[in-house]
Amino acid sequence: MRPTGLILLCGSNPDRDPVPGKAPTTHIVWGPRCALRLEVTGVDVGEPRRWPSLEPEVPERVVHAIVGLQGPGVAPVLSCAPTPAGLALQLRRSAVFERVLGAVAAYAAPTVPAAPGPRVVLHCPALRGSPCALRLSQLRAVLVADHLARALHAHRVSVRLVPAVRDPHMPTFLQQLRVDWPAASERAATEALRSRALAELTPARNAEALPPGALGRVCLKELVDERGRTTGYDPNLDSCLVTEDLLAVLAELQQAVQDWAEDSSLGLAAAPDAGAGSCMVVHVVSCEEEFQQQKLDLLWWKLDNHAPLRQKHLVCGPVKVAGAPGTLTAPEYYELRHAQVCKASALKHGRDLAQDPAWMEIFRVLSVATIKFEMLSTAPQSQLLLALADSSISTKGTKSGTFVMYNCARLATLFESYKCSMEQGLYPTFPPVSSLDFSLLHDEGEWLLLFNSVLPFPDLLGQTAALPHTAPGLHITARTEMVCKFLVQLSMDFSSYYNRVHILGEPRPHLFGQMFARLQLLRAVREVLHTGLAMLGLPPLSHI
Repeated sequence: MRPTGLILLCGSNPDRDPVPGKAPTTHIVWGPRCALRLEVTGVDVGEPRRWPSLEPEVPERVVHAIVGLQGPGVAPVLSCAPTPAGLALQLRRSAVFERVLGAVAAYAAPTVPAAPGPRVVLHCPALRGSPCALRLSQLRAVLVADHLARALHAHRVSVRLVPAVRDPHMPTFLQQLRVDWPAASERAATEALRSRALAELTPARNAEALPPGALGRVCLKELVDERGRTTGYDPNLDSCLVTEDLLAVLAELQQAVQDWAEDSSLGLAAAPDAGAGSCMVVHVVSCEEEFQQQKLDLLWWKLDNHAPLRQKHLVCGPVKVAGAPGTLTAPEYYELRHAQVCKASALKHGRDLAQDPAWMEIFRVLSVATIKFEMLSTAPQSQLLLALADSSISTKGTKSGTFVMYNCARLATLFESYKCSMEQGLYPTFPPVSSLDFSLLHDEGEWLLLFNSVLPFPDLLGQTAALPHTAPGLHITARTEMVCKFLVQLSMDFSSYYNRVHILGEPRPHLFGQMFARLQLLRAVREVLHTGLAMLGLPPLSHI
């Protein structure tokens, strides 16, 4: 028996059915325990994918709900009809273009959830050191935490960032990387934690000599057994050496949670009951730091009766460098990429632009874009392999941050060219969007840009900010790779379209309608691209 589901046929001609195996389709599958699942695919219509656990037919209430759906990310339906494979919905492309391009702002921004999620403390232990000691795996954790914080803020989630950096050189390095993180003001009080720790100390074993600043050891075995090894804690956790520095770390985390009880964080969506019970602490750590962070979690619970019940670990996988020793530090990595960007620019322009202040700022942005796309394009829990060759910063390499920034600059140049031509009287001023004829957009590349890039963008941002806070266990996953991958694919689709289609045509009145429709589509692409870059802390470039 063939599986049943909803098949969305995206045909450009409403009077002709798409040819099986040729038309791009979207499968919307109704399952017994899930909501609607969407997947853009080129699967032959005659051989739909075998989806598990499907109901024998599409429920009538689902049919009516699908046809009547409205809002960002939803395409208007032209017609629907039952088929042996399910319900076939056909779209009128011009109507989809009109709806989406008539409300660009709604598609180029994240959708604010109706119900607020938990308050989030993002803790990145790597930021407690100095830049020169920052390993590449720790740099990856820093960039993941910064990107996640931006995504959460965009969805109006209340976020606290810990630690406030204290090393005098770290703020400058973070500013160089365009990482937005607070600097230290004053230290949180540790007296209460110290008193509790002294009461929990276990007798020294075999006259153990304690290092300077250490108070003694606290047994954690009981907590590990109580919480259960199945939650993800290392079964080898036995005790924790309590030091003044460790108590300062706990005090800062404790203060971040307690501040919510005193500060309602006006303007941010948050649970009405502040404090430990309404927040989640996410420790963004490198794989080398996780064992020590597990000790810190358990020690917090041991010493603080009001410690948050939800502490999760977002563990970033190791970073391997091809053909180079594993001792490369984060500042050395940045300097290497910056030197490569300057060298590539000198080869491209035939002269050294490194002394021009305006170009130096562009080089800094390109260097950071290269680093962030390298570090964030892989799922954070997976191992990352870096290639340090000069080819990594080429505008011709379609997987690089430089390639994305290059296409961002191409868009800026396009609209600047239109503006100059308009001022010279070659083109009229841009007409109201409501007057545009989007039926003139019939190139397949235009549909791909809208359907694959603009239409799903709000949902993609939502997935980036989604933290499964109710999932069992210690570890948590985050989709911080999605924005980078999306921007790379968007840039590839735009580049292919831009290289093939002449947007600003001859200044003849009968060609203006199609030109303005295309410009409005690329306005939407530009806004989506800028919003995506902002999620990475990167400014758009007007030239490169």
